[in-house]
Amino acid sequence: MRRFVQAFASTDSFPDALLAEVSAALLGGEARYNIGKDGPAWVWASGAGETPNGSVVAEMQWGLLPRWSKQPTTPYTTVTARLERAAGSRIFADAWKKRRCVVPMTGYFKWDRQRRPPWPMFVQRQDGLALLAAGLWEHWQHEDGQQRDTFSVLTDANPSIPAPLSPDGPVFLEPAAAAAWLSGALATPAQLKRRASTPPLEAYYVGLGIRDARRDDYTLLEPADPDVLHAEDAPPDWDGDALDDDA
Repeated sequence: MRRFVQAFASTDSFPDALLAEVSAALLGGEARYNIGKDGPAWVWASGAGETPNGSVVAEMQWGLLPRWSKQPTTPYTTVTARLERAAGSRIFADAWKKRRCVVPMTGYFKWDRQRRPPWPMFVQRQDGLALLAAGLWEHWQHEDGQQRDTFSVLTDANPSIPAPLSPDGPVFLEPAAAAAWLSGALATPAQLKRRASTPPLEAYYVGLGIRDARRDDYTLLEPADPDVLHAEDAPPDWDGDALDDDA
């Protein structure tokens, strides 16, 4: 998973049990159809903003930047973190203990690697409601005053991912489990995994427009036939991150 969508039309876009104040805050944000590495997204986070003991919906940058980093970038990809390794990782361990988040998404893009060339598909709930993915966030501040709030999405094996896509992806939660994750009640990867719950999903082929980080419109979600389109139709300057993907 290297690209996802946040485009919520109304309160009907969310599972019924999601807190009203969370859905209202998410509806206040602009729709984004091609969120990639370093892009801004809305997350529901614990220990953020003016409510360090509660939770808040805040805009953060995708790709966790450890607070000990000397630079505002990392030489490695941190848009996702493997569930079984995150709690003990130097990069993610502190955030696991203190700074959890939930990333609401309309759906996400994943590549069908069984095709040649590989082709993007859009994954979403069959009922059209928002997916809630478990994540971690971090606050970074440089000595010169620069500050960034960044996040990562937790991933794990997930046999509910529709074929022909590989059975691996975000750790999805229902609203009650999402609240438990934010509160710290789910302290270990095993506890989080037991509470993970993937609703029925569907996936369909889309065009190659997501390769262009400058594209951000609803047409990226239009169904496409890869047997009709051609890989050479893609923008020549695409950044390549979408193919560097195991989740």
